[in-house]
Amino acid sequence: MYFGQYCNQTFNNVNGVHSRKNFLTGNTPLQCDVCFRTFSCKSKLHIHKRTHTGEKPYACDVCGQSFSRKDHLGSHGRTHTGKEPYACDVCGQSFTQQATLVSHKRTHTGEKPYSCNVCCQSFLLKSTLVSHTRTHTGEKPYVCDFCGQSFTQQTDLVRHGRTHTGEKPYSCNVCCQSFSLKSSLVRHGRTHTGEKPYSCNVCCQSFSLKSSLVRHGRTHTGEKPYSCNVCCESFSQKTTLDRHKRTHTGEKPYACNVCGRSFARQSALVVHYRIHTGERPYECGQCEKKFSTSGNCSEHTRRVHIKCF
Repeated sequence: MYFGQYCNQTFNNVNGVHSRKNFLTGNTPLQCDVCFRTFSCKSKLHIHKRTHTGEKPYACDVCGQSFSRKDHLGSHGRTHTGKEPYACDVCGQSFTQQATLVSHKRTHTGEKPYSCNVCCQSFLLKSTLVSHTRTHTGEKPYVCDFCGQSFTQQTDLVRHGRTHTGEKPYSCNVCCQSFSLKSSLVRHGRTHTGEKPYSCNVCCQSFSLKSSLVRHGRTHTGEKPYSCNVCCESFSQKTTLDRHKRTHTGEKPYACNVCGRSFARQSALVVHYRIHTGERPYECGQCEKKFSTSGNCSEHTRRVHIKCF
């Protein structure tokens, strides 16, 4: 919290203090009357005011999306044309915006020009620093109009909003399946390409998801970061901990839609459901007899066929 020298008003950051000081001392006439931020020219102040009014006068003639700034509309337009005029001279990767290229180049140089004045952690992007600062202040300025849940980042609010609207703007160009998140589409795409970009540096096994690599890594390190708060037993995966907790609570969230019987694990429901469908997906390699579970199939092989030798 910052306090003004010339008034009793408080501010969230030091920029607010300086802006208010300039306003009171008459150093600049170009100040936002909502947040007291100052600007060097009238056009910048006019553009800034739209962050308060929500005005978005520039609309895309392809998809109708609106923007508060003309240059933002221009950058957005390239998502339709596919034009990427800004190329990295190190790796050749191209971008639709010059600012994105500048940020990308820091991945090569290692430059992190934006530092937190609380914990001194540094960041490639100013926006990342702003979001990080909220971990210290607890500020969550983006509120969902449907349920009131708050978020530290606008992108998180946008993604959350799709859980209410059902919007899935990202479509696979192979099978046409749609997704609410771009990252989900990227992961799905690997089911078609077979790409596994994440490799274990111990055994060289590859994975399509980074999270799968992290989980796999624990088989080498023995790390079990998820602990039960009832019996203190530890687990390598959060999903395993969640299943374990049901042994204490008795919760059975998976219910059969035929007979209503409930189960603590989804896999148990899948096996149970075969009682109703008659499905027997496991076939004995010796006599072609079929079973509803792999355990029953293995037991059959052990009792009947191995016994014969």
